[in-house]
Amino acid sequence: MKHILSSFHSLHSPVFYRPLPLHRRPRWPRMGSSTPHHRNNQNKTKLIVIMGATGTGKSRLSIDLSTHFPHSQIINSDKMQLYNGLDITTNKIPLPERKGVQHFLLGEFDSIDADVAPSQFRSAAGSTIADIASRGNLPLLVGGSNTFIHALLVENCDPQVDVFAESSSVSRALRYECCFLWVDVAWSVLSEYLCIRVDEMLDSGMLEELAQFYDPTKAGVMVGLRKAIGVPEFDAYFRKYPPWESPENGVVPNKDCDPSRREAYEEALREIKDNTCRLAKRQIGKILRLREGGWDFTRFDATATFQALMKKKQSSAVAAPELEWREIWEREVVEPSVKIVKRFLEE
Repeated sequence: MKHILSSFHSLHSPVFYRPLPLHRRPRWPRMGSSTPHHRNNQNKTKLIVIMGATGTGKSRLSIDLSTHFPHSQIINSDKMQLYNGLDITTNKIPLPERKGVQHFLLGEFDSIDADVAPSQFRSAAGSTIADIASRGNLPLLVGGSNTFIHALLVENCDPQVDVFAESSSVSRALRYECCFLWVDVAWSVLSEYLCIRVDEMLDSGMLEELAQFYDPTKAGVMVGLRKAIGVPEFDAYFRKYPPWESPENGVVPNKDCDPSRREAYEEALREIKDNTCRLAKRQIGKILRLREGGWDFTRFDATATFQALMKKKQSSAVAAPELEWREIWEREVVEPSVKIVKRFLEE
């Protein structure tokens, strides 16, 4: 990933509740550990939960925490990242950036023609957490799909109830001992950054990835991985300008191409940016709903980090801004997170 995109990841879309059969990949090899299990005196597994809107740095924080807590292992809770494929479009953290930390439920479902229901995620993630804890390792749940997070964490989950509807109530009875870390960014800064990130994704090959994924027989079908932001928006573009009929200059239209084609491309790009911002607003609203329902979040304001990131993007003096945003991130997000997690594990 290029530029700012390499630092922060995540996208999300709603799914139906009806469970559907999915092919799940074999589990990754187990890693042994001689450390004690992380449990409290009620014998509940201790779980670190990193939450936040798309693009706020949840993946980066999970890796940073893992360097301080070496027996950490990460469970993905982003709906679209559960599926295998479209790594750029769904913002999966690239393998080199994982720094050797084992990730679970990241690209693990091969089916793209069926939705993963909250109940399925509850079962798969619950088994994974139990596996990690049984080997004395520390599970970190990371992702922006708050419906899945709620389904996993509550003692009793009713798949027929939308807990985020106004008439519903949030349960405070959780089946894990949770330490909630909420990475937040001021909306004026986050919305600007998300638009920059979409441009970075396109620079990294997102359109070429979507062109290979495009299937005219399934255009308009909104299920599974096809719900990922970017797929429906560019499906409309590819219907007008099929990838296999692109001129010699490639999938991305250049400044000299047919004006109508360029306009269709720009319209798809605007829709992706708008839909990404709408997603972020929904995610923030759900986090606030969970907090109002009694979930005990510690909020970290990463606004200054993102301001420095965008300054780096606009500056020709790359070295100093690069150092600046990393120092801010360490000081205002990572260091206080480490202290909170350490205290949580010692209780």
